[in-house]
Amino acid sequence: MKSESEASAWPDSLLQASGPEVGNPPREFERLWRGFMTARATLGFVLVILQGGIFALVPQQSSTPLLICATYFAAALAVRLMTRPQQLGQMFDAQWLRTIGVDILAFATLQVLQGGAINYTPLFALPVLMVSILGSMLLAVAAAAGVTLLLLAYAAWLSIQSAGDFSTLFLQAALTGSACFAISFIASQLSGRLASVELRAQRHQLAATVQRQVNELVIESLSDGILVVDEDGQVRSANPAARQLLDTRGQTAVDQLDLRTRPGWQTLLEIISTSFATQRPQQADIQIRHPGHGTRRLRVRTQLTVPLESDALCLCVVFMQDQREVQARIRSEKLASMGRMSAAVAHEIRNPLSAITQANALLTEDLSDPGQQRLASMVQQNAQRLELIVQDVLHLTHAGAPDGQASAQSLDLCQTVQRICRDWTSQNAAADQLALNLPPATTTVWFDTEHLRRILINLLDNAYRYASQREACILVSVDAGLAGANNTTSLRVWSDGAPLEPSVEQHLFEPFFSSESRSSGLGLYICRELCESHGATISYDRSERQFLEQSVLGNEFSVMFKSQPDGNTLPAPL
Repeated sequence: MKSESEASAWPDSLLQASGPEVGNPPREFERLWRGFMTARATLGFVLVILQGGIFALVPQQSSTPLLICATYFAAALAVRLMTRPQQLGQMFDAQWLRTIGVDILAFATLQVLQGGAINYTPLFALPVLMVSILGSMLLAVAAAAGVTLLLLAYAAWLSIQSAGDFSTLFLQAALTGSACFAISFIASQLSGRLASVELRAQRHQLAATVQRQVNELVIESLSDGILVVDEDGQVRSANPAARQLLDTRGQTAVDQLDLRTRPGWQTLLEIISTSFATQRPQQADIQIRHPGHGTRRLRVRTQLTVPLESDALCLCVVFMQDQREVQARIRSEKLASMGRMSAAVAHEIRNPLSAITQANALLTEDLSDPGQQRLASMVQQNAQRLELIVQDVLHLTHAGAPDGQASAQSLDLCQTVQRICRDWTSQNAAADQLALNLPPATTTVWFDTEHLRRILINLLDNAYRYASQREACILVSVDAGLAGANNTTSLRVWSDGAPLEPSVEQHLFEPFFSSESRSSGLGLYICRELCESHGATISYDRSERQFLEQSVLGNEFSVMFKSQPDGNTLPAPL
């Protein structure tokens, strides 16, 4: 057995809202319902006027039909103004009684009271048509059957009241009933067709809305700028990247973007005009001038939209790329290729370099001439320098490994730093130049021990190279809890060296950049890569420290550690 929603012409999904949404037209069911209720109220008003005229012209006429018409008009008007649109039920419920039942009762009563003076039979088409469209097929057939039975009963009552041939009345009742059945069937089929069409339209509109939202999200998140411009140079739409490229972030309204009023955008307007004139896509590298901000080089590509109708507006979609970002990607790709090539070359150099070092050591044992010993010493020093460069290049290939966290462990930073500094001072004979400032409490961080050793030794080597070589000219300190709620721990290496030049400081952590010709320029870059692989950061600053009872400015490198990995509780230090 079908449920109510299955047997109804209008699905429940189309009847959930009682009124139109903001900015949208009313639903078809609601418009039909209001149309029928308005027709009922209008018909009631016409009947009141008709009966009132009859009562005024024929004073002996009974006032009962007028009262019935006035009551019907009041009931129809109350339903129209006070009742919300609602589908008729499967059975004869209260709503059916307020509408269809009132109509049939009122028209039937008027037909009986008026006798043969006025024929109210055509009015029965209104309730039958209304129940066929607003209700179910079963209820429509029931209404048509009820009207037919009432007409047949009225014809039978007239035949009983008086003698004569009433076959015409029975024939008229039968024809009217047949028409009611036909109306109920045809109207029910049309309403079901209308409901299915509206349901499909609603689903298509929902799909189009979802697709439009997805497209807007994709366009908003694109790094390339996208403009939609008409033939007059008026910008119809622009994503955030385009606003940033054109320096229009302060203008929230799209209609404020007019390319014709911007002198610095004429090159962009020219390529758009060319695209409209030739009806072909264009591509070019142009320059945009912003007042007070210099010029910006853009790579622009245009594409025209295809109008769906002959009088539709044609628009130009402009795709823009910042040349600086394109060049940065090219440099990154070249740098990656250089890194792979350098790693391969380093592997190939290592074996002959080891042979040169061993052969030089064997030759040094048999040399007694001081001049030859100096030459052998030069060979040894340059071989060691080449070995260090090879190690830096090989370390560079491992520093950026994405699984840097895999080898990390919980360690006591103060204890580890003290051990590394002790090894470094013994190798460089710099015990007097290095001072430590470590807290007595245990400071736990999540890092790889060997990576931390490589970072700290690299920073100490740089500090020792540029420091004054005086006592305590290098200071290594550990500060815990500097970042408040983030519970960040920092490792600082300070030296009293001269300040860096601005050009050097700008490229300090870039690979293959060094202020000295004897350096590979990979040390600080490797430090940065190792820090980032563990979620830490490294930075440089000129800071002031107490040195020989006075404040001295020096170079300071700071490594900020995460105290715990990804918010989890750290295990006990190893």
